[in-house]
Amino acid sequence: MVDLDVLTLAESAFISVLGYFICRHLIREYTPVFIQRNMAGRDLCKKNSGPIPEPMGIICAIVWMTCQSIFLPLPFLQWTMSEQEFPHAKFYGFLSAQLSISSAVMLGFVDDMLDLRWRHKLLFPTLSTLPVLMIYYLSGNSTTVILPPLLRSIVSPYLGEVPGCLDISFFYYIYMGMLIVFSTNSINIYAGVNGLEVGQSIVVAASVLLFNFIQLYRMETEAWCHSISIYILLPFLTTSIALYSFNQYPARVFVGDTYCYWAGMTLAVAAILGHFSKTMILFLVPQVANFLYSIPQLFKLVPCPRHRLPKYDPESDKLGMSYAEFKSGSLNAGGRMVISVLSSLRLMHREEFKKDGEKWTRVNNMTVINLMLLFVGPVHEATLTNCLLLLQLVFSVFGFAIRFGLASMIYNVVN
Repeated sequence: MVDLDVLTLAESAFISVLGYFICRHLIREYTPVFIQRNMAGRDLCKKNSGPIPEPMGIICAIVWMTCQSIFLPLPFLQWTMSEQEFPHAKFYGFLSAQLSISSAVMLGFVDDMLDLRWRHKLLFPTLSTLPVLMIYYLSGNSTTVILPPLLRSIVSPYLGEVPGCLDISFFYYIYMGMLIVFSTNSINIYAGVNGLEVGQSIVVAASVLLFNFIQLYRMETEAWCHSISIYILLPFLTTSIALYSFNQYPARVFVGDTYCYWAGMTLAVAAILGHFSKTMILFLVPQVANFLYSIPQLFKLVPCPRHRLPKYDPESDKLGMSYAEFKSGSLNAGGRMVISVLSSLRLMHREEFKKDGEKWTRVNNMTVINLMLLFVGPVHEATLTNCLLLLQLVFSVFGFAIRFGLASMIYNVVN
């Protein structure tokens, strides 16, 4: 059985590498086709940018779906060649992953074509979660969370004896659904410079793959869960690397919202089916930080412009912070408090000036990209991307340290 699992993993790796070369070939072939069909954009962070094909992420997503279709029967050959009962639950779980991820690809492509409103961007990924969550429920997978001994000792005087494990039932499905919706949109809003969308996805996917291999070595009882996560992520990683070679500075293609939705859904589904949805958050700390930092603008506490990209200076060929400008008296109490707190913590650039005899305020747009520029100052676009990807890598290392180091200090047993 183990030998056959290794063989299946080798087959997945071979198909994934093949997907890498196919993806590179198709991107080259379809680049002029996209431009001819007017499916192209312009790089706002370049002095003289010609049309750049977009959304090229659809090519990689189609290659990934093709790889998965070819690979689909291979993990289950061992049951077709023996008298053992066929594992329908595992097969349906694998199929549900393809359905949820494919629907996210469709949503992303529609968004690229129609520029969907935010309420639709939240609704459609929610519907895309249903196949995975339904199979998770029908398969009888666990909805139990382990309570740390320290927490139990704190609350037990007030609530009585507290069990070591707590079945949160329906709320666990709400959490998994929220994880998918967040992942699908988090990469989309943490974007704007060449190579960042694909680069961060590559770092997270590689981290999750490493985690899966570590868990395969540590826990044989969870072998299938981590194997299916690997089967989903291997072709995603190789096709993303192919796309990154065209999207890194200076970008020859744009990935579009299609890639962002596909990447977010793929990572979330791999975590849910791999039974490490809570650990996944540790690898998404920059995305979580970007979302939390963006909340005041996303919820209109602070004025939010149409684009929050860094500001390009053609003379120095560097990127600096972009700003939101507004009348100082137009902010409500919540907005004033947010700006006051963040500027006092040196997490926001705040500047007041006079315009047409009135008092105006200028603050940097609230993204981690602009926050990085606040700390390091104006830099070249390639340098900025490298700094952000290094930040992603550092937090992945911290994620492993927390998962296997700090957790052992909080829990009696760390699986």
